[in-house]
Amino acid sequence: MVPVIQDGDFVLWESNSIIRYLVARYGGEWLYPSEPQRRARIDQWIDWQATDLNRSWSYVFPALVRKSPTHQDPAQIAAGSASWTKNMQILDRQLASTGGYVAGAEFTLADIPIGLSVNRWFGTPLQRPELPAVSAYFERLSQRKGYLLHGNNGSP
Repeated sequence: MVPVIQDGDFVLWESNSIIRYLVARYGGEWLYPSEPQRRARIDQWIDWQATDLNRSWSYVFPALVRKSPTHQDPAQIAAGSASWTKNMQILDRQLASTGGYVAGAEFTLADIPIGLSVNRWFGTPLQRPELPAVSAYFERLSQRKGYLLHGNNGSP
């Protein structure tokens, strides 16, 4: 499933393109600053989520949550779980270094897609190592009304 929005006559698909468009169209310097280095750091984590992090759960999630009959190879589930864990450990180190959110001390656009991926991590029945910074991040995000509506809402 690919998200799509329509804004007047303009139609756009792909979730990370949509969030970038919305913040550019309707404002949000605090979410997506125009200063090149700050914006590049946010983009780095949005792109990492779309490539490395999402790829790592692309077999495991359909296997364990959706119970897809075409995703039941134990070796691929194990390999995907290991890759997903490795990427979540990368995220844990990043969050520990910022002390708050993915791209720094304050919530930014990068926390929207990564926060949804963190919800998926906690909503998938698999063995997880202790990742204290990721757990604290999940709790911080869960204090936000929007995250409770669209992230930590009982659906992985």
